[in-house]
Amino acid sequence: MSVAVTPPRWRALFIVALAALAAPGLSACSSTPDPTASTTSPDAGLLPISNARLDQIFGGATTEQFNGFATGDGYFDLPFYPADGLGPVYVNTSCGECHNNGLRGPGFDQRMVMVEADGVTTAADQSPIKYGNEIRTLLTAGATTPVTPPDLPNVKVTSRTPPAVLGRGYIEAVLDSEIQRVAAAQASRSDGIHGRINYVAYASQTTADPAFNAHKFGDVVIGRFGLKARVATLDDFTADAFQNDMGITSPMRPSELPNPDGLTDDEHPGVDIGITLVDQIATYMRLTAIPTRGTLTAAGTALFDQCQCSVCHVPTLHTRADYPIAQLADIDAPIYSDLLLHDMGPALADGMPDGTATSSEFRTTPLIALKYMQAYLNDGRAHTLEDAIQLHGGEATASVAAFQQLSDADRATLLAYVNAL
Repeated sequence: MSVAVTPPRWRALFIVALAALAAPGLSACSSTPDPTASTTSPDAGLLPISNARLDQIFGGATTEQFNGFATGDGYFDLPFYPADGLGPVYVNTSCGECHNNGLRGPGFDQRMVMVEADGVTTAADQSPIKYGNEIRTLLTAGATTPVTPPDLPNVKVTSRTPPAVLGRGYIEAVLDSEIQRVAAAQASRSDGIHGRINYVAYASQTTADPAFNAHKFGDVVIGRFGLKARVATLDDFTADAFQNDMGITSPMRPSELPNPDGLTDDEHPGVDIGITLVDQIATYMRLTAIPTRGTLTAAGTALFDQCQCSVCHVPTLHTRADYPIAQLADIDAPIYSDLLLHDMGPALADGMPDGTATSSEFRTTPLIALKYMQAYLNDGRAHTLEDAIQLHGGEATASVAAFQQLSDADRATLLAYVNAL
């Protein structure tokens, strides 16, 4: 592996790995998934874990899986330094800064885009945004100028809350044909709920493990990760975050990003990390469990359907029979998402196109670990689940109206159901 580190950092990593191995609730057990389990059960399709911590490996893991999870977990929280290739401009120094304990935050990032006078429509002329849409204010490796918004009236700056990374192996394992099936079913609806697939060009030069995917640069693939579903796989998600958030290059993303100082390298000459490290962090995310859910009552399920929440937040999607993690293969993955793009209306629009996603389109957020969240929606503007529901717009307008028409008791029942996920 080509990470340049000093001996003290390797000792720190060793301590992190030992702490992960010793953490309660991480020992493997004999539980296996039951593909025939009823989807009305609160933990249907889930592999049992304890509640000692959120980012755990699922129950029934093999020793090899557990060791891979623990190694990736350690690297996920490991800070990178200039000598490792950090920068020249960057947002954070580790994955864990944006996804603490597998969840959102405390980090968040900001994006900028040129918009038309309505403040929503993406402008045709994006030339003032010279170094990408992500704002990068931290500097190292000789950089002196941050990437910041131009001083122009038609620049739109928005915040993005990092997505949780819990249960992401379930999402990666979902069949492409399942996503296509749901999109086709919604296309025939008469109520305006018409989710669509974000077909994107695979942006990495290679893949970390061909057993999970054999995509090549430029291949058209189905996006499923990120707020606008612009990333198809977890190794690509990892390599993308290293490059865009930390300025760390890898064989998957070997180029330094453009920057105002014109720097083409950093304090670690050449490609900064090896493909193995990308794979280890992707492995951690693939093996991270969906936390144990609360009680999902029949009344709550009925209201979830009545308000049409389940049209987009589809309770389960079936996974590939050949997914390399056997426990996640050929099961009904309880992710509560169709993984499709939906128009959420102008109030939530961020002006940012992403793949084929437009300013107001966002992927349906998987309803995983909601009870641990402190903020909701793409920019964290909602601080309660009720606020998050009320702020839905666009295709969800009728669902919001149905929610508003519920009695106080039914509204409480539905909120308790969602909060249990």
